Amino acid sequence: MDLALDDKVALVTGGSKGIGYGCAEALAVEGAAVSICARHQDELEAAADELRTHDVDVLPVVADLTNDNDIDRLVDDTIERFGTVDILVNNAGTVGEPGGLDDNSTQDWRDLFELNLFAVVTLTRKIVPHMREQGWGRIINISSENGEQPYPDMMAYSASKGALNNFGKALSKEVADDGILVNTVSPAFIETPLVNDMMAEIAEEQGVSVEAVIQQFLDEQRPHIEVGRPGDIDEVGRLVAFLASEHSSFVTGSNYRVDGGSVAAL
Repeated sequence: MDLALDDKVALVTGGSKGIGYGCAEALAVEGAAVSICARHQDELEAAADELRTHDVDVLPVVADLTNDNDIDRLVDDTIERFGTVDILVNNAGTVGEPGGLDDNSTQDWRDLFELNLFAVVTLTRKIVPHMREQGWGRIINISSENGEQPYPDMMAYSASKGALNNFGKALSKEVADDGILVNTVSPAFIETPLVNDMMAEIAEEQGVSVEAVIQQFLDEQRPHIEVGRPGDIDEVGRLVAFLASEHSSFVTGSNYRVDGGSVAAL
């Protein structure tokens, strides 16, 4: 399917690796120019070089999205380079420290919400006027299965993603008349560099193979991933590219779970 994104500009936060990179690459493959941001310049430049192999224009911007000045600079640099933003993928986020009610301080919660929710709201608020002006836009928020199926040992993270889901749904109702569609994508246990490093560390501690640790995690922590394996970043990216295209023109306010069946709810 030709997604016809050759004349579109995408801004992907946290685009230097993992799911963010997978989203940026999927959009670049379809011809979109891409602005990506992350905190670490070396990783960002390496990702930009890889994306340019798809023969598209790529702008890497070092930015900390918990800093409003950095958000302003990210938007300004992107608009200066490309003239607009057609597609916004709010991917940057953090899991924070694991724990339940008594394990994390209120400040821990605030810090996690600062990136997972408030940065998304701030950046989106700055991008929407450009989409309104052109009468077309796609906003795709990367959430998590935790937003619908919270886990007690990831309480703050789950709450932040639930709030993100709610924000996306409400926003979709506000901006639909402006030609802007807003959707959410909720992955579960995707093989990102962060997850792979965590699995490798556990394997070393236990003296077993990485494959054994992954299977242990599936059996004990995510038994309802019915396909019996972790997901791949490309499986998230391809859905994001579809939602960014004109082929999704009657889709808004939806939450698409890329979770192998993990979430038990309908």
